[in-house]
Amino acid sequence: MKRNRKYRRGLVLIFLSIFWMGTAARANTTLRDQEISQCLPGEISTWGDGQDRAALSSPLVFVYKHAFAPAWFDATLVLTSVQNAAQAWSQCGVPSKVLRWPAEAELRQGAILVQWSEQGSRRNFGLANLGERTLSLGPAAFDLLKARNPAFDSRQTLQMVISHEMGHLFGLMAHSRRCVDVTSYYTNGQGGTCAIRGGGALPGGVEYRSVMPTACDLQRCRIANGKTITPE
Repeated sequence: MKRNRKYRRGLVLIFLSIFWMGTAARANTTLRDQEISQCLPGEISTWGDGQDRAALSSPLVFVYKHAFAPAWFDATLVLTSVQNAAQAWSQCGVPSKVLRWPAEAELRQGAILVQWSEQGSRRNFGLANLGERTLSLGPAAFDLLKARNPAFDSRQTLQMVISHEMGHLFGLMAHSRRCVDVTSYYTNGQGGTCAIRGGGALPGGVEYRSVMPTACDLQRCRIANGKTITPE
């Protein structure tokens, strides 16, 4: 599908939490930790808004360009967030490495540019463009986050956005229905809501989604890349 080959939806819906993230203690911390670290048989579920496929390439090479980043994000911080996401996703069997701009030879050879761009992000927090081989972060969205909730540590959102969008480049095109997965959408915009193990309700006032790929995210990645046998 053209949608799967080029632009992916950004993180508009899943980051409505900008306006209600607070300092409340996390609900169901133990359950959430279990959901992050375990993927039970039959637990993988998506919204069906895309078809998982093999990673864009193997190995995946990411080049981070810091130009136009918000002033409160220094280059080392963002580069480390990209490295953390790439290292975590590589656990599914697709190797990767992260370089700092400029790396022109690698870009000519098909490396993925991680950049700050309003056009590339389409004014979302982040957007992966498979056709152009970019992962674009949206400065204006992070400006809004800081303006609306200045006390919130936006490094958490930064890591989540990078991890989420990088998942598309590793081949996870559909969004997860498990609330905790970094590839999840909390809702599908049509009244459907994400699921918590045991039928629990999504707690208000906190971010339930993991900032890094969960066990089910990685299992989907292994399946998409032929690194494991698809469960019956």
